Amino acid sequence: MAYDATKMKDWQISEAAEEKMPTPDEWRERLNLQKDEIIPFGRLCRLDFMKIIERLKDRPDGKYIEVTAITPTPLGEGKTTTLMGILEGMGKRGLNVGGAIRQPSGGPTMNIKGTAAGGGNALLIPMTEFSMGLTGDINDISNAHNLAMVALTARMQHERNYNDEELVKRSRMRRLDIDPTRVEMGWVMDFCAQSLRNIVIGLGGRMDGFAMQSKFGITVSSEIMAMLSIVNDLADLRERMDEITVAFDKKGNPVTTGDLGVGGAMTAWMRNTINPTLMCTAEYQPCMVHAGPFANIAVGQSSIIADRIGLKMYDYHVTESGFAADIGFEKFWNVKCRYSGLKPHVSVLTTTIRALKMHGGGPKVVAGLPLPESYTKENLGLLEKGIPNMLHHINTIRTSGINPVVCINSFHTDTKEEIAMVRKAAEGAGAGCAVSSHWADGGDGALELADAVKEACEAKTDFNFLYPLKMKLRERVDKIAKVVYGADGVSWTPDAEAKAKSLEADSKYDEYATMMVKTHLSLTHDPSIKGTPKGWMLPIRDVLIYSGAKFLCPCAGTISLMPGTSSDPAFRKVDVDTKTGKVQGLF
Repeated sequence: MAYDATKMKDWQISEAAEEKMPTPDEWRERLNLQKDEIIPFGRLCRLDFMKIIERLKDRPDGKYIEVTAITPTPLGEGKTTTLMGILEGMGKRGLNVGGAIRQPSGGPTMNIKGTAAGGGNALLIPMTEFSMGLTGDINDISNAHNLAMVALTARMQHERNYNDEELVKRSRMRRLDIDPTRVEMGWVMDFCAQSLRNIVIGLGGRMDGFAMQSKFGITVSSEIMAMLSIVNDLADLRERMDEITVAFDKKGNPVTTGDLGVGGAMTAWMRNTINPTLMCTAEYQPCMVHAGPFANIAVGQSSIIADRIGLKMYDYHVTESGFAADIGFEKFWNVKCRYSGLKPHVSVLTTTIRALKMHGGGPKVVAGLPLPESYTKENLGLLEKGIPNMLHHINTIRTSGINPVVCINSFHTDTKEEIAMVRKAAEGAGAGCAVSSHWADGGDGALELADAVKEACEAKTDFNFLYPLKMKLRERVDKIAKVVYGADGVSWTPDAEAKAKSLEADSKYDEYATMMVKTHLSLTHDPSIKGTPKGWMLPIRDVLIYSGAKFLCPCAGTISLMPGTSSDPAFRKVDVDTKTGKVQGLF
């Protein structure tokens, strides 16, 4: 049944739907899993990845469906809601379907964005567990990451306090001679805490650590989280865990987690995180939750591991990419699929009338403030001017050789004329198109979308990467900027270009992924520029190196790995019913 989403909060819908949520034993039976392939965790369960993938290794993969979006307003255009709608719509059609999404960070959950569980009747449940820690993956990542910093700072203290002979005698350690001004890594916690962006640690006496500048990032920005999203198995994770660069020595050589002898212990903290958590929609279609990497500096996808077992378990497996198609889909296309070897069949481009009006020159959209009337009243002029943004993303998807389906994520304020204009433009650009009211109506409102996606899955594809690995870094960036963003080219600062040339000269970086860093609120590097701008250059100011994840991250604009908490954060609305112990106020 569909709940009245206009009168019920998301947490209330989740609470009502949870009454009939399958138990771990019921999931095992329904998904044809073996008893030891389900790991109960309260009323949730993990899926034992290694056992499932080994047993099903010879089973053909199902259809691979990706969900992305046009350039969004600051409110987001409902990618997760659309993914849940596809699962529910296909479920209504009697299809064997499942999905995978990222785990939400406690930072946005307790700040402005709130949780990332979808919404209305296209909702992932149980919402409280999803929003507040799930089965502990983010805690394990925090512990593994911070253990590396413990190892580093302790090593620096002991190297300062003891000579070479004493150092070897006391701890069997050789001197690494770490440069305190070139410590790359910081600490992490999973909240938005701007006061921790720049800190000083080790104050006190000689036994109180090593005094130096340091920093905090949010846990989902950790390189270890990025690694979890792109590894193929535990062995892959263990190998990468020794290769994280934490600092440089005084000669400029990298100091890694392997040099510190901490990679094995970090992997021990991470041993359970390779198993996805199984959850479901409000209509009880299965959906895994695994990894939650920062979509700016990392791949911004649910994990390769979840997609690998989803494609074995289901006839149709749906996954989601962070941000719009210029970032999320591009990284799915050229990074995630390259690492996994998996080939998608269709990409669903989540589109809203309000976002297209914004790109047509509509008033500024501000989170937390009412939408201006232009977005709630028919305005075909604004809409027509904004449609090129959607067409740009359709062309990006088509360039990959797979089939795009535009999902018009409908709002009650959208008019028939507005919807008809978007549909005509989408179909004219060679995309399928469906109107979906999954937020209000659940699976019943997503039947047209489910049918369009199923039909697109049967069409022929010719999937190809945008660039070969043999292409050098600056050439890759130039191609992404021109083809995916619509730029005329790339301008490098002298320091960034010198760094890029140095990386290009070292063959070990040839197979590193190119992980672009830019705003998600514009096709350009400037979040204030909307629509589909022409005649501009993409400025690159730096290239970050992530040696464990094997990412090179060209940066267009500045990026903070520790977001700040707003003046009116979401945690003010969250509370607990002291009689039942249930959490209330989560969106």
